[in-house]
This record gives sequence, structure tokens and C-alpha cells, in this order.
Amino acid sequence: MYDIFSLKDFKMPDGFLWGSGYAGHQVEGNNVNSYRWHNEECGKTLERSGLACNSYELYREDIALVDDLGHRAFRTSVEWSRIEPEEGVFCEEAIDHYVRLFAGLKEKGIKVFATLIHLSYPLWFARLGDFRDTENLRYFERYLEYTVPRIAPYVDFWNVLNESNMSGEQSKLGAVHFHALGYHIIKKYSSAPVSSAHALVQYVPQRYHDRWDRAMAEIKDLEYNEYFFHAIRTGEIVFPNRDVVLAPDVKGTADFWSVNSYVRDMVDARKSRLNGKRYDCKELKLIDMDFYLEEMDPECLIANTTRLTDKPVYITENGCSCDDDRFRIVFIALYLSALAEAIRMGADIRGYLYWSLLDNYEWTSFKPKFGLCGCDRVTFERTPKPSAAFYREIIENNGFDQSILRKYLTEMPSLAKK
Repeated sequence: MYDIFSLKDFKMPDGFLWGSGYAGHQVEGNNVNSYRWHNEECGKTLERSGLACNSYELYREDIALVDDLGHRAFRTSVEWSRIEPEEGVFCEEAIDHYVRLFAGLKEKGIKVFATLIHLSYPLWFARLGDFRDTENLRYFERYLEYTVPRIAPYVDFWNVLNESNMSGEQSKLGAVHFHALGYHIIKKYSSAPVSSAHALVQYVPQRYHDRWDRAMAEIKDLEYNEYFFHAIRTGEIVFPNRDVVLAPDVKGTADFWSVNSYVRDMVDARKSRLNGKRYDCKELKLIDMDFYLEEMDPECLIANTTRLTDKPVYITENGCSCDDDRFRIVFIALYLSALAEAIRMGADIRGYLYWSLLDNYEWTSFKPKFGLCGCDRVTFERTPKPSAAFYREIIENNGFDQSILRKYLTEMPSLAKK
């Protein structure tokens, strides 16, 4: 049991970078040339994104909001499907938009984390086989050669790809080559550090001492995590049941580890897909739908970051989806405490970006609400929540103390029906 009022005070190292983020397709609206928009039109999602948060038009309001909340870093993406809506046809207005967005952040003194592919890309590229086919590297190269020089003056940190390790086997292995190509092209135009955001999930055996569950958890870790880290470190792409691929151009293509971390996953060797069930004693149903974040597990941040001791680490995503904002306050405090613990244990963690700034379109639905700020679905008015003010004080203090917490919570929140 967690009691947030017993949490010890902690400080982050001097110079620690605090911020937040969001992604293009989730907030911009009318991303009509993306394959995701096409999937929405075909009824493959619960809801359609539509205008989302209308951030393509209201990006200046978002910049002001980031600044007002005290965030000194912001992560967002450019949308390839806007920049190259048809194969070989580039949109000058779109690239100018992203230049204005990044320049506006820089004018406020906010560090820019730019993601070049954030789970969305043009429909025409998807129809060619996307990242599964390395023949498509030439299309990616053309997109990067057009885009990177234009935005490079404003970018402080780069993510080539976002969470490509969570895709299918062929896509994740192909994406290693796309990542490496992105790294080398960026380095032609920018001295800023480069990585790709990795969904670092801790795979845990359903039955802790069961040899089958433990073995399958280890295999899942190899298939979703270690194949990528090993490729970057050595230039070897090693994957279960495949011959090794030697890729010297991949070696060393990350200047920092970009970590997206939320919760653990249970591994059950008695299930064909290994999909174990979280323990009932930890289930925390924070929204009115089945969702993958139905527990708080701050310990996963310690496990995930202390395995990456060879490079600096930035947490580029970590957040709580809940209807009751009080749980978000608890989540932020607990996970930041775990992050401070990992730093004490030797992890070189240099920044934390909360996910996300706004309640946005969560790929299939608007129901999951991650935002520090609400967004009215009709007027698009942005409204900071108490968690946003709590996080702002954490930033100002460069750490947590009980006096901050007790301004925003008087008791532990509960899901008990009244």
C-alpha cells in the first residue's frame, strides 16, 4: 500500500530538465493524409480524431501554456503526412508551420525535443510497406533531407522514431535501419544529441519462481528491449530464431537513451500470446474502459533506468491516464520518487517529460485522459488541472516535499463509490 503522505522529500540534480510533451496526430487535428486517419475512416478505432485539440491552429496557445506552467523542455513531433502528403510532393506551408512552432518554443527559452516519426506517417508510405521493407529507406531519406535542415536550428534533442520496438517483428527489425539512417542524416545538420524514444516495458513472470514464466519473460525482454540496445551498442542485430545481421552503420547511433516508461507487463507461459493478467491486488481502474495502465508501478522506473548505465537517460514519456486528477498528483509524486531513487543508484537521468500536456486523442479514443490540462472538445479551451500546478511547484523546487503535496491533497484519493 502506498501512502503518499509518508513519501520522503527528494531533490533532483542541479540542471535537471523538466517538461512535458504531446504528438502531432494526437493534438493537431485533420491529419487527413496519415494512415491513421485512413484507419479511423475505415472504422478501426472507437472514435475519430477529427480536430483533436486543434493544435495545428492553436499552437501558439500551447507554447504559452508550456511556458506558464514552468516547463523548460517540450517534446513534440512533425507530421510526415503533412510535409509530404503525396509521394514526392512536399508542402512548404507545413514545414513552415513546424519552423514557427519550434521557433516559438525557443523564443520562450524552452528546450525542444523533436520527434520525426511519432506512430503516424503518410498513407502512401504505409501502402508501400512502411518500415517493414528496407527498400523504403530511400523515401525516408528524402523526407529527412527536406525536413531536418529546416528545423535543425531550433532542435535541442532529436528522436528519430517513437516506440518502433512495440510494432511487429518485421517492422521493429526494419526500424533499426531507419533509426540509424535518421541518426546519420541529422548529424550532417545538427550537433544536438540524437536517439529514438524506446517504450521500455519491464516484463515480469506471472508466477515469479516458475521457470517457464521466467524464461518467457526473458525472451520478451530480448524481443522488445534488448535487441535494440544491443544493436546500438555493438552493430549486431540479434533476434530470437533469426540469423544475426551485422550492421556497422547502426553501432553508436544514440547519444542518449530516450525512455518512455509507464508500467510493467505480466508474462504467462501458459498463454499462447504470453499475455498475463495483472494481479487483482494491484488493479486500479482509473477510467471507464479497459486500458493497459490499470496499476501504479513506480518501481518499473527504477528497473528500467538502472539497466541503462552507459549513456545519459531522458524520460521522454511517463504519465497517468485518469478521470480523477488527484490520482495524477499521486502518480507524479510516486514516479518522481522512484526516479530520484534510480539516480541515487547510479542512473544518469538528466530530464523528465510528463506525458502529456493536454487531454488528447489517444490513438483510438478520447476517453484516456493523460493531460495536465483539459481541452474542451467543442471550444478547445485549455484548462490547467490541479496536477499542473502541483507539477509546476515540483519544477520550481527541483524536487518534492510534503509542503507542496499538502497544498493539493488532503487525503489519499479512492475509487470508492459515494
